[in-house]
Amino acid sequence: MNNKEILIYAQDTLLKAGAQKTKCILTKREKNELNVVSGEISLFRTTFDTNLSLTAIIDDKRGSVSINKLDKENIEATAKQIVEMAISSKPDKANDIAENQPAKEFYGEPVKPDLDKMYTRLVEFVKYAEENHPKTIIRMINFDFTSTHSMFINSNGVDYSITKGIYNFVVVFTSKEGKKTSSFNYVAHVSKDLNTPFSECGNIDKLITESVQQLNAESFQGKFVGDVIVTPECMDNFIGSLTRYLYDYPLITKTSVYKDKLEKQIASNNFNLHSKPVSNDIAEGYFVTGDGYEAQDSTVIENGILKTFLLGLYGANKTGEARAVNQGGSWEIDNGEKSFDEIVKSTKKGIILNRFSGGNPSDNGDFSGVAKNSYYVENGKIQFPITETMISGNLVEMMMNIKEISKERVNSGYHNYPWIKFTGITISGK
Repeated sequence: MNNKEILIYAQDTLLKAGAQKTKCILTKREKNELNVVSGEISLFRTTFDTNLSLTAIIDDKRGSVSINKLDKENIEATAKQIVEMAISSKPDKANDIAENQPAKEFYGEPVKPDLDKMYTRLVEFVKYAEENHPKTIIRMINFDFTSTHSMFINSNGVDYSITKGIYNFVVVFTSKEGKKTSSFNYVAHVSKDLNTPFSECGNIDKLITESVQQLNAESFQGKFVGDVIVTPECMDNFIGSLTRYLYDYPLITKTSVYKDKLEKQIASNNFNLHSKPVSNDIAEGYFVTGDGYEAQDSTVIENGILKTFLLGLYGANKTGEARAVNQGGSWEIDNGEKSFDEIVKSTKKGIILNRFSGGNPSDNGDFSGVAKNSYYVENGKIQFPITETMISGNLVEMMMNIKEISKERVNSGYHNYPWIKFTGITISGK
């Protein structure tokens, strides 16, 4: 059976087994991967992954299983298992599937890798690191091209086909001089082409240069409340924590700090956050939501005002709020008016936060963690790289205390972020 025949057979089998509503998703991935370990290209391989996700709803009761063996016998046995699972579960009127929409095929170029250019770019980057940053040790590079073909159907007639590919580059590094070693750091970049050398992508060169500076990291004594300039590489820690409150579970359970904040101020009025899964601005996007709707770009926060939750179909049915037009991610923050250098010059006392090691904020937004690969700033100047430094604060208050947003942004392919200076953060030295 071809892919479409497998999906149709799976859906028909579920319906014959007793399902009233069905959702079936078949995803096939091919990954062409190159690895570098300790400066040497150590591996080239191609891997394949297949997943068939099957869901059935019977009298508002739901069962779901994923499998990777696609023969008829396994599909039939799985369909029986799913129906039994649904029958034995508790009914929930929020369980449903997407309504009928026009069938559509989506293509995201490229769909095939340029293997010769992959190798050339990787060798070029290893050489660049050796020649320009001799004190830096490239611990590991994972570089791959992943092509994905997905098909989505449900018993309401939804029928989507998605074919896309993306280049993924991740480098992990540290620096060493004598007995001194800097804290490890890493950076990831995704792209739809290989037109730009990796050393010129995003902030890769800047971060490796800083790794050498961090050989001389210092600790400082005491505690103060000051400013934290969050870098584009670190921003996702806070955007992820912020948007986590906007999804199904926190809103259904009413534990979200933003449960009553729709169309209300939750950030400074200079802050704008967009989710752009179908925009050409963000390489790593998506065309269809997991619920079975064609994705659209959206503005989540506009001038500090919360414009939409990120509810899926189930969450929307459960809460009575509107379903979001996408499932978040592919984030972009509008740039500001001042340069990064100007933001540093206006900082009386604080740090530049390059990497944050800490857990998710509590239900009320409190957070704490360790500042890594970061810098101490005083009287408008970067003084020295820091070590053994903690930061703590409250995310809800932090978003209302944005002082500056840089006009520069860094597009990693996953997201497009500026530098943002937050005030009122507790910074604790050794």
